[in-house]
Amino acid sequence: MSSLPPQFVLLFGALLIPFLKGKVKLGYMLALPLVAFYSYLQMEVGTYWTMKVLDFELVFGRADKLSLIFVNIFIVVTFIATIFNLKCNNNLEYFAGFLYAGCATGMVLAGDLITMFIFWETLTLGAFLLVLARRTPAAMGAAFRYALVHVVGGLILFAGIVLHIRATGSTDFTHIGLSDLSSYLIFIGFGLNCAWPILHAWLPDAYPEATIGGVVFMATFTTKGAVYALMRGYGGEPSLLWIGMAMATFPIFYAVLENDLRKVLAYSLINQVGFMVVGIGVGTDMSMNGAAAHVYCHILYKALLFMSMGAVMYQTGKIKATELGGLFRSMPFTAICCMIGAASISAFPLFSGFVSKSMVMTAAAEEHYTLIWLALLFASAGVFHHAGIKIPFFAFFSHDSGIRVKEAPVNMRIAMGMAAFLCIFIGIFPHQTIYPMLPFGEVTYVPYTFAHVNGQFMLLVFSALAFTLMLMSGIYPAEIRAINLDADWLYRGPSRIGYAFFDKVLNGVNALAHKFLVTGFTQSVSRFAQEGPTILLAWILTPVWELSGTSKEQQAKLRADLRENAQNGVFPIGITACLSVVLLGILFFF
Repeated sequence: MSSLPPQFVLLFGALLIPFLKGKVKLGYMLALPLVAFYSYLQMEVGTYWTMKVLDFELVFGRADKLSLIFVNIFIVVTFIATIFNLKCNNNLEYFAGFLYAGCATGMVLAGDLITMFIFWETLTLGAFLLVLARRTPAAMGAAFRYALVHVVGGLILFAGIVLHIRATGSTDFTHIGLSDLSSYLIFIGFGLNCAWPILHAWLPDAYPEATIGGVVFMATFTTKGAVYALMRGYGGEPSLLWIGMAMATFPIFYAVLENDLRKVLAYSLINQVGFMVVGIGVGTDMSMNGAAAHVYCHILYKALLFMSMGAVMYQTGKIKATELGGLFRSMPFTAICCMIGAASISAFPLFSGFVSKSMVMTAAAEEHYTLIWLALLFASAGVFHHAGIKIPFFAFFSHDSGIRVKEAPVNMRIAMGMAAFLCIFIGIFPHQTIYPMLPFGEVTYVPYTFAHVNGQFMLLVFSALAFTLMLMSGIYPAEIRAINLDADWLYRGPSRIGYAFFDKVLNGVNALAHKFLVTGFTQSVSRFAQEGPTILLAWILTPVWELSGTSKEQQAKLRADLRENAQNGVFPIGITACLSVVLLGILFFF
């Protein structure tokens, strides 16, 4: 039994980072994921760290094969990303990275919906800080848009959880399925973090604006946490087949046109998550295992691709395809690692993507989802084109941009080398590495058959040939500086109009209310409360002054003295006695 929750190792460990300096800080940050991984190794299947709050039991450690495979890869990539990020020297980025990792780990270990929601929402804070830490105007805008979108998604999820608990009387995070309003709200809440079509625009908006190292964390946790939640709560849901198919196909067209290479990777991330969602929708043991395996492999090769582009950005200050090219001469190690990541995402035999993606496609074919299988085949060719070829080609080959820089720093090369090694090692030895960890029954799938290898090899060869012919003939879209509209234009434009409308209308009402109520009516009432008795007393005494022959000038002086006495709270005894008699008379009368 593990006595040290790995999520709290990362979360509470993050709090000390800003107070440490130099090599002590670096050693401490490297030790945190190692300690968390040791704690993970001590965990056996079971339930840990429960707490009773009001009438609810919070479960911080529900360990089964599904949660444990996610915890494994989350901690592994946290260690790799920490090595990659050692030289950033930004306490906010360090803190946000470990906060993000700890919340993701806590979310997949949560055994109840309340605990899951707490960690789920704190994920948003970690990602928000990783974008904000870049400290550019574009990053600040992207960070706040990211926060707004995910706060809305969190409210939808929260409403669904409350309704679900009220309807069932249980907080257990188990299979939910689509049945009533609460289940649909939870479904949509998970889907927003999963970057479903139309809801996806936050991802290519925010990820390219994150810090160089921060995007490695972001590419790992938010969408994969959502995939875990869908696997746990909605396995076998048929609508996920069509959602996943759309996710796998539509980002290809954006990625082909995109000039920013980190944004190309953001779109390809959605494409790859689509394969996982299809696997969940198919709902068989093979497809669910394929989805879990693809999560594991995808995290590694996507981290490798983002790190290789981050190394290029770190050394050159550039990330646009139109500004790069010919860097293979200056950064050969980074280029090789990038090509390993590209081969992995393309599902090239002997690389990790091949042993996971093919499981999902085979499961779809076995269940006779022909249209889904054809769409995934098209998506496989597309991702090979835009991530397998476009990224390394335009960054390291293509035309010579004339940029001459040094190779990436040692820590970045170590991190990229670790991820590249795992991509190859898992691809060659899946039955000794990833398949034993898969959660849904014993894995009997054999990826290296002649049919699988030959089919995938032919697909990649003809995709490469098509890319080459289109490039040579001038048909392939040129890399140009442009702004590509995404689904967010559906709400970003109307949101500005709505904001301007409410700004004029509501703030106009507010200004009128302030004028008439605050500065008008309220001040008048206040002035009357202060001066009313004095005015009334002067009005009563005026006939007395007239009968006594007091001149106008003397009356004016008497009124001024009366006002001054009223402000000071001092009156002659005679006037005080007179007013007392009048007051007693009024009280007696009423």
